[in-house]
Amino acid sequence: MNNWTKRWDDRYSSEEFAYGEEPNNYLKEQIEQLNPGSILFPAEGEGRNAIFTAKLGWKVSAFDISEEGRNKALKLAESNKVSIDYQVGELETLDFEEGQFDAIALIYAHFPAEIKSDIHKQLDQLLRKDGIIIFEAFSKKHLEYLAINDKVGGPKDIESLFSIEEIKSDFPNYEIIELEEKEIELNEGLFHNGTGSVIRFIGRKK
Repeated sequence: MNNWTKRWDDRYSSEEFAYGEEPNNYLKEQIEQLNPGSILFPAEGEGRNAIFTAKLGWKVSAFDISEEGRNKALKLAESNKVSIDYQVGELETLDFEEGQFDAIALIYAHFPAEIKSDIHKQLDQLLRKDGIIIFEAFSKKHLEYLAINDKVGGPKDIESLFSIEEIKSDFPNYEIIELEEKEIELNEGLFHNGTGSVIRFIGRKK
C-alpha cells in the first residue's frame, strides 16, 4: 500500500465521517438544477455527495483509492436506502466506458499534483457530448487561508491546488457556464472548517 492510499484509509477508518454526512453545498445547489441521469464521483471518499445524488434518482458511480472510504460509503448508502456502484482503484484500472456519464462531479478531488491534469483528461473521455462537469476544490490562494487556520483543510503544496488557468487548460473543449475563484465558509465534518479559497467550475462538454 502506498503512502497516499494509507493516508486516506487512516482518515476514513474512524467511526465519524471525516467530512460529514451532508452533501457539499455547491454540489447540492448544482445537482438539484439538473435532470437525473448517470453521474460519476471521482475520489468520492465516504460517499456523502454520491448518496445525496442517488436519493435524487441519479444512477451513481464512484471511485476512490481507499477501501475504508468505500466501506463507509456503502454503509451510508444502505442507511439511506439507495445503491451506488463504488469501485476502488486508480482510474485507469477501472472499467468505465467512453461517453458513459451525463455528469461528473469533482468535489475536492485533489489528486497528486503530477497526475491531476492527466486524470482530468481521462475523465473527459468518460463524459458524453453536452455532459456537465461540476467542480469545487481549493485554489492556489488557499495556502494563505491555511496559514491562518489549519482546520479549513486541503493540500499544503501549491502544485496540488487549482487555478482558473489550469481548469481552462484541462477542460479546453467545454462551454464555461461558471468559472470563478471564490472565498467561502466551509463547515464539513472534522476536516473542512473555516474560511477558504476555492475554484468553482460548471462546464458543458462541446
